[in-house]
Amino acid sequence: MAFNYHHRQITGFTLIELVVTVTIVAILGSAIFPMMQLNIKRAKESELRADLRQMREAIDVYKKAVDDGKIKKSIEQSGYPPNLEVLVNGINDEKNFNKKKIKFLRRIPVDPMRDSVANNRIDAADGWGLRSYQSEASNPSSGDDVYDIYSLSNGIGINGIPYAQW
Repeated sequence: MAFNYHHRQITGFTLIELVVTVTIVAILGSAIFPMMQLNIKRAKESELRADLRQMREAIDVYKKAVDDGKIKKSIEQSGYPPNLEVLVNGINDEKNFNKKKIKFLRRIPVDPMRDSVANNRIDAADGWGLRSYQSEASNPSSGDDVYDIYSLSNGIGINGIPYAQW
């Protein structure tokens, strides 16, 4: 009695087909992953740029309100806000009969480059570096007012400039 092996159908994938498929998928995955990371970093940088612009504009509007006499200041004061919270909480308008509050920001944005701030481990206002009017741009330090803000992140942007210098 002879066995006839030629009539048996072979179904399924061979080992070599599976290895080739897994290799192709791995190569595609290794090419896409860095691109995804770059896109995430680019989105965070865009958010950082917008947050810095928004807060700097609020600081400038506060200074203009002081210069216009809407906010009282003493001779020793620079006219810039004493802290970031004033921009959110507001301050009384001295030119308004009802002393209506002037607000400059709805909220203090979170620094997207600092994970501890983004994860609510520290307050959003404490997540920014503050530069006073009296400090040098090359060596910013806090003081009696807020002239400028910067990121406290140690990271470097896609453009090669550290986030703290944006």
